[in-house]
This record gives sequence, C-alpha cells and structure tokens, in this order.
Amino acid sequence: MPAEGALVDRHGRVHTDLRISVTDRCNLRCVYCMPEEGLAFLPRSEILSFGEIARVARVARTLGVRSIRFTGGEPLMRRGLVELVGMVAGEGFDDVALTTNGTLLVPHARALAAAGLHRVNISCDSLQPLRFSEIRRRGDLGTVLGSMDAAEAAGLSPVKVNVVVVAGVNDDEILDFCAFGRDTGRLVRFIEYMPLDAEGSWCRDQVVPSEELLARIGAQWPLAPVAAAGGEPAPAERFRFVDGRGEIGVVGSVTRPFCGTCNRLRLTADGAVRNCLFTDDEVSVRAVLRNGGSDDDLAVAVRKAVWGKLPGHGINDPGFLRPVRSMSMIGG
Repeated sequence: MPAEGALVDRHGRVHTDLRISVTDRCNLRCVYCMPEEGLAFLPRSEILSFGEIARVARVARTLGVRSIRFTGGEPLMRRGLVELVGMVAGEGFDDVALTTNGTLLVPHARALAAAGLHRVNISCDSLQPLRFSEIRRRGDLGTVLGSMDAAEAAGLSPVKVNVVVVAGVNDDEILDFCAFGRDTGRLVRFIEYMPLDAEGSWCRDQVVPSEELLARIGAQWPLAPVAAAGGEPAPAERFRFVDGRGEIGVVGSVTRPFCGTCNRLRLTADGAVRNCLFTDDEVSVRAVLRNGGSDDDLAVAVRKAVWGKLPGHGINDPGFLRPVRSMSMIGG
C-alpha cells in the first residue's frame, strides 16, 4: 500500500521521481532535439529562480519524492548550478542525479559532487568523431569522453552513457558501444528514438526496436535480465553480460513502454509540472509561487498534475499527437 500522503495517480501509480529542468538553453544543436537554427529561448523572468526550484523540491520531498534529476536544455548552461544542487541535495533526497551532454562537465565535476550530486548520465550518440560532430553539430567526442573520466574521478558513479539509437544513423555502433561499456565499466543505456525532436521529422521507420537491439547484442554476447534494485520502477530494462563483464540498459519507450510502472514527474524551467513526456497537460507552480501561494497550495498543484496522468503515453494509438514542446524544452 502507498504511504499516507504519497503522490498517487488515479491508476494507482506512486510518483517518487522528479526531473527538474533548470534551463531551456543548450550549447549544442543536436539533430535529435533542436533545429539547426536553434530555438527561441524563454525570457529570464519566466525561468524559475533557485529559491523557487528549491521550494518546489522541498514540498515534493514532503509528498514522498525521493529522487531528483537535474536536466535542461543543458543544465550546466545554468550559471551557479552547483549552488542549486547544494540547496536541493540538502533536503535529504535518496538520489540526486544530473543528465548532461558532457561538454561543460569537466571543470564542475568535483564541485558538483561536493555539493551533493550523486551521479551523472552523459549523452553520447556515436563513438566515431566525425559522426559525433554531425549529430551534435557542435562539440567534439574527446571532450565528452573526458567528462566521463572527470565524473568518475569525482566519485559521480556509476556513469551512465545515454545513446539514442536511430536506424540508418548510428545503429551500426550498437556492438561498439557494448564493447566500450565492457572495457570501461560504464553503463550504456540504449534509448529508442522518440517523437520529441524540435523539427517534427520523427518517423517510426527510424526506431530500432529494443527486441531487435537485444537480439543483435545477444548474438555476440549472451545477456540475462537483471531485476530492478529494491523493486523500484525504472525506464531502463537492465541486462547483464553472462560472462560477467558489466551490463546494459534498454529504454524502449516506443515499442516496450513502461507506462504501467512510471513514477516520474517533470518540472519545466518555466515552472510547469508535467506528468508525462508526451502530454501537453501542465499545471503551473510558477503562478502559485509568484502569487503568494503557501506550501500547501504548491502541494495541491503537484497533486493535481499527478492525478491527471493518463494510463499511457499513447504513441502507438492512431490518434496520437506529438507534444508541442520538444525534449529540450521539457527536460529528460
């Protein structure tokens, strides 16, 4: 049974994980989430302040949220992020994590760890320098690989490497990424390409189904499933290499959706609580914060967002409509 006061939606799912987008800005123009000409960023006045974010996190903690993840845009584009991490980590969350593109992490890794950050996910969609630069449009592979080293040196472990697999673009590197993980001990997570790109060019033919991906890997290195730690729901299905050399994760949001056990909420940079990546339904906590609302008022707004969650994201339904906001505007 859920604990008294827990964040439970109308379908009985308990929500314990909050993803906080601290900025809508990014220093890249990745082909998966942003058009080459960039996006119109929100005015600074519309972005939540550190104090506002920390207050929402504190209220969420009282409602049973145990895990926080900082996202963007690129979260390290937010000046003073170390201070915010310290403010939020001080609330006593079980897990405080960061998802980053890895281009700005090296000089901040130790300070982030000292402030209370536990671990990082680093996006890296190719191990081939030229292809990497084509996908990112900016930045270089060496910098991102160096950020993984810096994270480990700072104790931000285990480092998870997020790979968005796109048919005909980088799916020929699936085994290369597995070898990379086996050699370095890093946890590679293969993510199905989702309809969240800013250009709206996603099509189903670009999705490499997780079943196919696992079959390719298993033919080279046999795999065995790994149960989630403590029974906690997680977006990635985990598989260990039978020979003992590490494990991989597969996020099958399109072909193997995990909606039935999803425990995530998202707070956008401009203060909207979203209960699903693929919905346009939002509840503004910025309005509560800036109109003199109490912590109880904030709690009601968060509960309202949770209660409105649908049973699934509907990607595979005939009437599915992709969300207006792209991934860079929502946070991962």
